[in-house]
Amino acid sequence: MTPEELSLAIENSLNEAITQGELTLVDGTELPAVKVERPKNRNHGDWATNVALQLSKKVGKNPREVATLLAARIEQIAGVAGVDIAGPGFLNIVLDAAAAGELAKTVVEAGQSFGTNDELSGKTINLEFVSANPTGPIHLGGTRWAAVGDSMARILEASGAKIVREYYFNDHGNQIDRFARSLLARAKNEAAPEDGYGGEYITDIADRVMDANPGVLESEDPQEGFRAAGVEFMFEDIKKSLHEFGVDFDVYFHENSLFENGKVDELLEKLKESENLYLKDGAWWLKSTDFGDDKDRVVIKSDGNAAYIAGDIAYFQDKTKRAENPADLAIYMLGADHHGYVARLKAAAAALGDDPDMVEVMIGQMVNLVKDGKPIRMSKRAGTVVTLEDLVEIVGVDAARYSLTRYSVDSNIDIDLDLLTKQSNENPVFYVQYAHARTCAVARNAAAAGVERSSFDASLLDSNADSALLAALGQFPATVKEAANFREPHRVARYLETLAGAYHRWYGASRVAPQGDEEITDLHRTRLWLNDAARQVLANGLGLLGVTAPEKM
Repeated sequence: MTPEELSLAIENSLNEAITQGELTLVDGTELPAVKVERPKNRNHGDWATNVALQLSKKVGKNPREVATLLAARIEQIAGVAGVDIAGPGFLNIVLDAAAAGELAKTVVEAGQSFGTNDELSGKTINLEFVSANPTGPIHLGGTRWAAVGDSMARILEASGAKIVREYYFNDHGNQIDRFARSLLARAKNEAAPEDGYGGEYITDIADRVMDANPGVLESEDPQEGFRAAGVEFMFEDIKKSLHEFGVDFDVYFHENSLFENGKVDELLEKLKESENLYLKDGAWWLKSTDFGDDKDRVVIKSDGNAAYIAGDIAYFQDKTKRAENPADLAIYMLGADHHGYVARLKAAAAALGDDPDMVEVMIGQMVNLVKDGKPIRMSKRAGTVVTLEDLVEIVGVDAARYSLTRYSVDSNIDIDLDLLTKQSNENPVFYVQYAHARTCAVARNAAAAGVERSSFDASLLDSNADSALLAALGQFPATVKEAANFREPHRVARYLETLAGAYHRWYGASRVAPQGDEEITDLHRTRLWLNDAARQVLANGLGLLGVTAPEKM
């Protein structure tokens, strides 16, 4: 029995109690959603629910009185061995071994679909992340967003949403000018501009521009030649690096396209009619303070030109009104210096007459690499910042993605490179991947011994190790839902570490293949089902993080 099946059975019992008049809802109230969770103390049962406490005021009864009534009904559910009432009205539920053990078969038969749900079915979510301008390699902050953003997309897809992965960039502006001047200076063997970019990649890009256009230095506008070709080469490198990191995008959106096709000018005229804009000192202002901003923002300057935020508004409109996959929700994953954008982007939605809740902004914090207890500050290729390639070169794609995703995005993190290169249980990605490799080894040994999944007796899975592993497996669907609902991919990583621990302990206490001349029994066959269930959930979870599930290590 899965937690979802148990929750549904309790919900049905609750509805029956209402229908039969044992409980009566106060006018205007609704039944609470039933949710079961693992008790912190396993001696308290397999699952617990506080639904009696949630329901008491809605039916005008004491929580323990409601709990007593519900306990009697829950005990009648097939597979429930007993129900205890604890404290003010908590219900602790014990399943019989057969009901608990059935989960192993459920997982194996569901395969890759175990843990998925359809809560977001029919919803299109535009997820914008990384979005670095093409002036250099992806730095650590962008690398974190690449890992977290792609994992977030996978988790939202597992909840039924249609995801549009989007990369927003600009190939004009001050940063691009500095990039072009740096390339030109390097081509002329001159010192880099004071505000320019350094590092080996500048030499590489400059050489590629001259190889592609040998006469660029003698052209009418050499800087423009280096800008146009240099940006293209740099962006090719960025896409290649991200692809090798397991991250690809559905849409690469060019900021200038908003201005070139007149969308911004057209939108500004429309916005003047909005109640969320007002005229003051010859300029048009957005009432962004209504949405938590520290001050209202100018949208149209007094000289009639558009302010930067006008592009943000036009971009949001494009996301939600485009012909293909218009967004029901736009999630922006931005860097630590973009806190002010939360209110601005919500105000932009309101100015267009849309619900501000159609905008969500996730703010990521800083990442530091630490080796030998000291932070790494320099990159050989980039010169000043540590890059995606630097991290991958040291620890590999899997360890990089896992380590960047296992922390809440709103926390600063220090990545210990010495730890991530260890093949030991101290290294979390090794610990989880090794659990999966171990399940594969167990399956291979079982096959060699002639053990097959030809029969299944859930009642045989009655040891403490069996129960602990089944309990961990049962929490995966809820973990995926929570990770999607709270936009927190790190929940999946932390869950996998808990599951890996339960599996490693089960492995030490349980044999799947018979020893010596021992006869193959239904216990061996049933344990193989449980082993393979663990393998499936570990693989499914690692897949949500974009991390491989190795069969051998």
